[in-house]
Amino acid sequence: MSRRTLTDGQWDQIAGHLPGREGTRGCSGVDNRLFGDAILWMAGNAVRWRDLPEVFGKWTGVHARFRRWSHAGV
Repeated sequence: MSRRTLTDGQWDQIAGHLPGREGTRGCSGVDNRLFGDAILWMAGNAVRWRDLPEVFGKWTGVHARFRRWSHAGV
C-alpha cells in the first residue's frame, strides 16, 4: 500500500496553510503530510477509525488530531 495519496504538487499547495508548519509558534505537527494522507485514506475507504492501517500511525493519535483541527476550523 502506498503511503502517499497527495502528489508533491498538491502537497506544496496546501502545506503552508496547515497548523504546525515550520516558522510558526507552538508545537510543530509531526508529519502533516502523512496525517493528510491518512484522512484521505479514511474518506476514500469509508471505514472506522480503528481500521486505519498502522502505516499512518496509531489511529487514536490520528483521530485526536482530526478532532482538534475540526474544532479549530482547519
